[in-house]
Amino acid sequence: MSENSLPKHVAFIMDGNGRWAKKRHKARSAGHTAGYGALQKIIAHAFKSGVETISFYAFSTENWSRPKEEVDKLLSLMSKALKLAGKKLLDEKIRLVISGDYSVLKPRTVKAISDLIEKTSKFTPYTVNICFNYGSRAEIVNAVNNMISDGIRKCDEKILSKYLYTKDLPDPDLIVRTSGEQRLSNFLMWQASYSELYFTDVLWPDFDEKEFDKAIEWYKTRERRYGKS
Repeated sequence: MSENSLPKHVAFIMDGNGRWAKKRHKARSAGHTAGYGALQKIIAHAFKSGVETISFYAFSTENWSRPKEEVDKLLSLMSKALKLAGKKLLDEKIRLVISGDYSVLKPRTVKAISDLIEKTSKFTPYTVNICFNYGSRAEIVNAVNNMISDGIRKCDEKILSKYLYTKDLPDPDLIVRTSGEQRLSNFLMWQASYSELYFTDVLWPDFDEKEFDKAIEWYKTRERRYGKS
């Protein structure tokens, strides 16, 4: 695989955890746990393949409308996952970025995440971006409000981009959505302007290294013209 044909940034809309659990007559929380296992495998495989940045849509601003029990278990899994990931990120020199407002978590967890972000902030070239309590519209509104607070009266695309959660990340070359749905669902809408969109019927917990390679092979067939003829 040539250097130029490989996406530098791949983003995932991890859909289908609940359906995966339902098919197996299990609680939805079992699907989320299985989905976390898939996430771990994809991170390792993607970096081995040469991808440098990976983003995961872990929890959206709309997910708060789900049943409280499911939300609580999702938040608990998120907190545990980040705590467990800390040593691995430090040992393997992987930068952690959180896109979204994670201040809603328990204070102890917020501090642990903030410390981990700081400790890994200089690591290159590999970055894991977890989109937590994230919505693209909320991100843009937050950016505009911060620009107003900073006294910016006129902006362009470059200025606005510097106020987004993803200000230190390249735009995604490839966005993968699992489970057969074909929409962005308020995910990286600004950043996805020229992303290639790959949709698969595979449920996220079943999305493995072979499925990742299929997405990369599909990406290699695309001709990216960025609006040029």
